[in-house]
Amino acid sequence: MPCHFLNRRSFLKHSFLATIALSAGGLGWADQLQAAKKPANRLSLLHLHTGERLAVNFRDSRGSYVQQALEAIDRLLRCHHTEEIHPIDIRTLEYLSQVDRKLGGNHEIHIVSGYRSPHYNKMLLAQGRQVAKRSLHLEGRALDIRIPGVRTASLRKAALDLQLGGVGYYPRSDFVHLDSGAFRSW
Repeated sequence: MPCHFLNRRSFLKHSFLATIALSAGGLGWADQLQAAKKPANRLSLLHLHTGERLAVNFRDSRGSYVQQALEAIDRLLRCHHTEEIHPIDIRTLEYLSQVDRKLGGNHEIHIVSGYRSPHYNKMLLAQGRQVAKRSLHLEGRALDIRIPGVRTASLRKAALDLQLGGVGYYPRSDFVHLDSGAFRSW
């Protein structure tokens, strides 16, 4: 078989996969193919406002996302003020998981804020709290966290080193903001 045929065939196959990946919405083929290369991932979470804990593998040993685990995470990270549940962006969970791994892994991550309902966000704004009017918390794309035994400065550095999304540093309030938006820091 001529070498140019293999190259052309390989090119066409990869072009087809790229086209599918670019045209897919939400968690696209590219994300799914990338996830398939990753091993199972476990998150251990404690929501500080509700006292609820969850330790769950959100990806199985083949790298596929576990729907039941994602739904449990959505429930845990719901707006604690209104009880409204909203899907948490998988990229935010992946970012959180990678930060945990960078810091040694298997930490219980304390959630200061997960999803925030529009009603609760407006209430916080009216109280003069330091929240954004168009916060990514409203879309399930942001988490405010701390990890017991890990200085927030170290947590911030780990997140910044990954450059996967937004990183906010609130040392006086003792938490770090992570989101799946464009890489930036404050």
